[in-house]
Amino acid sequence: MENGKVIRCKAAVCRSPGTALVIEEIEVDPPKAYEVRIKILCTSLCHTDISFWKLNIQHPFSVFPRIFGHEAVGVVESVGENVEEVKKGDLVLPVFQPHCGDCRDCKSPKSNACSGLPKLYDKMPRDGTSRFRSINGEVVHHFLFVSSFAEYTVVDAAHVVKIQPDIPVEKACLLSCGVSTGVGAAWKVADVEEGSTVAIFGLGAVGLAVAEGARSRRASKIIGVDLNPEKFEIGKKFGITDFINPTTCGNKKVSEVIKEMTDGGADYCFECIGLTSLMEEAFNSNRGGWGKTVILGVDLNSLSLPLNLHELLQGRSVTGSFFGGLKPKSDIPFLVEKYLHQELNLEGFVTHEVSFQDINKAFELLVQGKSIRCIIWMEN
Repeated sequence: MENGKVIRCKAAVCRSPGTALVIEEIEVDPPKAYEVRIKILCTSLCHTDISFWKLNIQHPFSVFPRIFGHEAVGVVESVGENVEEVKKGDLVLPVFQPHCGDCRDCKSPKSNACSGLPKLYDKMPRDGTSRFRSINGEVVHHFLFVSSFAEYTVVDAAHVVKIQPDIPVEKACLLSCGVSTGVGAAWKVADVEEGSTVAIFGLGAVGLAVAEGARSRRASKIIGVDLNPEKFEIGKKFGITDFINPTTCGNKKVSEVIKEMTDGGADYCFECIGLTSLMEEAFNSNRGGWGKTVILGVDLNSLSLPLNLHELLQGRSVTGSFFGGLKPKSDIPFLVEKYLHQELNLEGFVTHEVSFQDINKAFELLVQGKSIRCIIWMEN
């Protein structure tokens, strides 16, 4: 344990839904037991940040003031009691998916669930309090256990992954959420095999990472579905072989077009947007008998999904995927190794870079559909 003190630093604070973030000076408490304080090197903006940023103030997950950000890389500044796996100076990824390593779920190979900590998305999980305050003493809330839009953050040790320092930090940052989610969904959740057919609904960072995972598994046909026609050329870098723009399908549903292209339906379909209507269309695009639909998108406004029970009875299946089914502390270092051995393509995901002072530019680019990932550098 290192005797930490309160740190004053800059953070991009959001004070109400959909409003511009404001760079403010805040206070960050030292880490308590089982906690790690991290100096953020760079962070990036994910669609999940946008979804929560836009939430109506009446929504139960809408909590302000708040520090968003959950995809980042940093260096350990100090650790609390009982933290043994990382030390000051280690390069780490803070991740929203916990991996305590001790609970029944962590010890099971069946999923990447972790039941060792409470699911408190706006507080520290063990004591339900915040480590952030404004200069005036106002509590500033956490976001998805990370809150990386600050020069320093405090994260529970279950949400920290140590990685080797050989990887460029802007590439490592991608593995903190989006790329790991997509690649993991293709490798671990769907287990795409050579010669199979794949359809991906939504070619943002997660969808393109699914394509990269399917490409590396030698899928024979990888169909991208997106309203932006420019995504086809971008997608080719990650293995997309065919492209469907729903606005050019005429009277046909996307599922009908996919069935024609794949002789009856894709073996694997991935929904990467977070729209219930697309989840249903992805399910309908699967091959009868064995087709598998993997849902990666989060729809914060819907709690049910209408499915054809007859198709389910005949063998078609649907499953959810949180963080690509990856167990962070063991699987992220594996992805780092894959990248360092040129077996995982991380080139092309980063389309823009901005300074921390210009963080709102990153929001504008993503909302306008102009960026895949925008790296936000904490220091110029």
